[in-house]
Amino acid sequence: MPEFNLRADTTTNLTLDLLRHGALQGSVKYRGRTDDPLTDEGRAAMDRAWRRLAGVVDGVIASPLSRCAEPAKDWAAEAGVECIIEPRLAELDYGAWEGKTMATIAREFPGMLERWRADPTGMRPPGGESPESLRSRLADWWSELVMQHNGEHLLIVAHSGSLRMLIALLKNRPIAYTRQIDMPYACLKRMTIRSGELRDCDAG
Repeated sequence: MPEFNLRADTTTNLTLDLLRHGALQGSVKYRGRTDDPLTDEGRAAMDRAWRRLAGVVDGVIASPLSRCAEPAKDWAAEAGVECIIEPRLAELDYGAWEGKTMATIAREFPGMLERWRADPTGMRPPGGESPESLRSRLADWWSELVMQHNGEHLLIVAHSGSLRMLIALLKNRPIAYTRQIDMPYACLKRMTIRSGELRDCDAG
């Protein structure tokens, strides 16, 4: 995989608040493209994170899945800022794993989930998307973002997989690094880029 060098463009200045969606209805399972609704507490947790940012961000960019897009649209309308729905922020497509619990996947695909959770590099859920594909589409999106929104403070509302991959990309770390990033429901992390250099990545 070609090296991604954030410092190559020393004119990049951005503040990104990365917010994972809140808890979802139903048991804990793999939901890449499965569009289950938020629980009431899941939405409330996201709203609490938003209240810390209202009046600060210049715009909101969200995954098209409803657990991200619906709160994002509400917050942007409330703040009078632009809301962009970006398909490339969608979660990884888990293929045959979609909608299944870890126990079910482990039973139906012996040994595969353990390897995936240790290091998904070079793997792909049956019928799904590879982490390399996720990284590639996020890199494409990032190239457009820095041209169109340089100098802004943005809220990115997305998923554990896509946000962890974005962090790994911007830190120029391998795909395996995503397994070291903790991103629980409604987690908020801030990344600050000044003169093309990543200065910060704080948990909110």
